[in-house]
Amino acid sequence: MARPLRFRYSPTFWSEQRVRQEILQPLRSNIGARAVTPRFEIGANWETHRFEMQNGDLALFARNDEEAYWMGNTETPSSLWRTDKFGWQSVPHHVARWSKRELLATLHEEDPWLADYPHISWYFLPVFMSKDGRESTRAFFREHAAGFPDAGRRETTRFFEDFFKTGVLDEYRHVMSGKLGTSDHVDRVRMSAAMGEFIAAKILTDADYEVVPEIEVTTGHSLDFRAKDDETNVLVEVTRPQPPANRAAAGPVAAVRDTAETKVNGQLAEHGGGAVLFVDCSSFRDDEWNAVRGEQPDVRHRPAVVYRARPNGRVEGYRKGSVPLELADGLELLD
Repeated sequence: MARPLRFRYSPTFWSEQRVRQEILQPLRSNIGARAVTPRFEIGANWETHRFEMQNGDLALFARNDEEAYWMGNTETPSSLWRTDKFGWQSVPHHVARWSKRELLATLHEEDPWLADYPHISWYFLPVFMSKDGRESTRAFFREHAAGFPDAGRRETTRFFEDFFKTGVLDEYRHVMSGKLGTSDHVDRVRMSAAMGEFIAAKILTDADYEVVPEIEVTTGHSLDFRAKDDETNVLVEVTRPQPPANRAAAGPVAAVRDTAETKVNGQLAEHGGGAVLFVDCSSFRDDEWNAVRGEQPDVRHRPAVVYRARPNGRVEGYRKGSVPLELADGLELLD
């Protein structure tokens, strides 16, 4: 499975003739590539190329007198196989900006409805335009409402658009957008779990905490977030139970308990305590969540917060144990 889009870097000079011989001709022979005029200017001293394939793949190439950058959701020409890969923040500004504009234009041409959500489009561009995941990741938002039940794509995408507009996770874009995956099929459970991390980040942000994702701990693995302010420094791990209809548990309360127990007996047990467990029930329908909110079951870990978000922005939940976070501005506490 291909990873989210990154740039390949060639620290050598590429002439127009070399581009034709070592990039265009092999791709034309293998997958019917054609060179087309790029849609946008890059500026500075860069020359640009855009290659479109018969199967819908796309590749971009930018070069100057000293170096070149390749990005594509297609096969890589053999002349670039041994080149190093770099993320969007590690390449020259002109190259990153031009590539973004080229790819966004193509994305919005293929899925016009996403043009109404520029922050979502940009944040998930590395997977929305990836080799294997470009169909599945867009379909997850378009046809599966980004994991929310009984909701439409526009209200759910607006929910996440409003959060990404804050920019609080921009510097972590590559690793966080990659959590959505680049599988060639929609895995709603796994993708919903990935979006659960963004919901948790929104709750913490709304509660005025700075969030830092992927915190490595001494056990050799990572916890999802560190929540910080002037007086607080707390680790948070997120888990998202599957709806009862999708699993063997007898009902929503059992689903919450069983999913939390798996997390507690695994990652959190190895960590040795101290982290807050966030149990995100946003995949639950109203009746399923009502059963949980009525009983407020224990989740075999303290401190813990169990909650459900809806795309209208309402988040409600309850606490177990002494939670070292002030969350009243991030969710409506039932207890």
